[in-house]
Amino acid sequence: MVFAQLDLQSYVTPTLSTYDGLKKSRRGTHSGALMIKQILAIVFIYVCTAAAWGILGGTVLQRTYSSDSSNGERVNQLWGTAQSQAAPSFFYETKKQVKQTSVKDNKTVTEVVTETERHYIPIEKSDVKAAIKLDYRKKGLLWYSTYKVHFSGGYKVTNPTNQPLTLHLDFPLPAQQAIYDNFQLSIALRNIGSILPSGNSLSETFNIEPNKTDDVNISYDSQGLTTWRYNFGNSVNQVKDFSMDIVTDFDAIDFPEGSMSPTDKKKIENGWQLTWRYKNLLTGYDIGLKMPEKLNPGPWASKVTFFAPISLFLFFFILFVFTTIKGIRVHPMNYLFIGAAFFSFHLLLAYLVDHISVDHAFIVSSIVSIFLVVSYMRLVVSSKFAFFEVGLSQLIYLVLFSYTFFYEQYTGLVVTIMCIMTLFVLMQFTGRIDWSEAFRKASAKNSEPGKPAAA
Repeated sequence: MVFAQLDLQSYVTPTLSTYDGLKKSRRGTHSGALMIKQILAIVFIYVCTAAAWGILGGTVLQRTYSSDSSNGERVNQLWGTAQSQAAPSFFYETKKQVKQTSVKDNKTVTEVVTETERHYIPIEKSDVKAAIKLDYRKKGLLWYSTYKVHFSGGYKVTNPTNQPLTLHLDFPLPAQQAIYDNFQLSIALRNIGSILPSGNSLSETFNIEPNKTDDVNISYDSQGLTTWRYNFGNSVNQVKDFSMDIVTDFDAIDFPEGSMSPTDKKKIENGWQLTWRYKNLLTGYDIGLKMPEKLNPGPWASKVTFFAPISLFLFFFILFVFTTIKGIRVHPMNYLFIGAAFFSFHLLLAYLVDHISVDHAFIVSSIVSIFLVVSYMRLVVSSKFAFFEVGLSQLIYLVLFSYTFFYEQYTGLVVTIMCIMTLFVLMQFTGRIDWSEAFRKASAKNSEPGKPAAA
């Protein structure tokens, strides 16, 4: 009897132990499957939000550039186009008799015709000045860099022959769609009152004595868009005793491609004085100035929107790690509402920039998005967790992340540093964490009914 009782106990004990182990194994398997489902749900929410950002960014670009052609044309009509002022040319004409042979009625006919030949005279000295004042214009989601320019050019030209000549002045205008106010032309200290344009240039004739040098002065006020240039001709040209000064009322100076840098520049009260001095120059380049561009709301908002998935990924990653380690119950539906609150930042920003400045639109959108997330997570978890972990993370990964686009040349570097610092902090913070146990506890917590654990 005793032996039978001992055999029964020895049989029941390992059976119960095996049952308990199997039960724990099944519970662990169930917890792991639940965690995988939760992760897949979060990934699905992230992908859908990223797709929505892609659609929104494309919409902003479409709104920006669909109206750019019409708005740009309006700006051109109201303000003018990019201007390129060419140096004037001087020439005199001679006539000569030339024999021309042609075939008429199967007969060879020789005729004597008079041809006019042009002889161009180089400019002995040039003293050119331009004062440029920047004046931005906004149309739709784009700022246009418009400007006002006062141009004045003083030129010396010499009769190289031993006989009186009739010189022709050809002065090309810098743009067809432009206005020219206070236009003045003087030759040998004589003001030319009646000026008749011919095409896109002005022509005038004057007499000059043998071996004499006369002064020609031209000035006008005009306005243009984006760039202002001064060129010496269509090919390589010789420039003798040339001097040019450009005075700006802005600091951010830049030079277009194919132009020469100034030989000297001086900082003045509101801008720069740029100087070009050459004694005897051969060049095919010109002199130019590119107007500084203002931050364009449309392209800027689209860039912030297209890069938004990076900020949401980092935020979701941080939130998932914190909630898993602390055993805080956060359902995928909570992630859905958080993603929607992140999306609201870019949605509101994209349409606010139509009506207010980019800075103000950024501030309003940031406040609205942070308020949505923090006030929501306060109900989901706790006020402490919402204000510190969630609010601080959103400030870093949404607001500061987006703010880097105000400094476009540093955006890539800042984003890279932000990702590396995030990885470093999480690696140090979770280096001693048993992830299997952390996932098991988090799955068990999520499977329990009732309210989530407080932070």
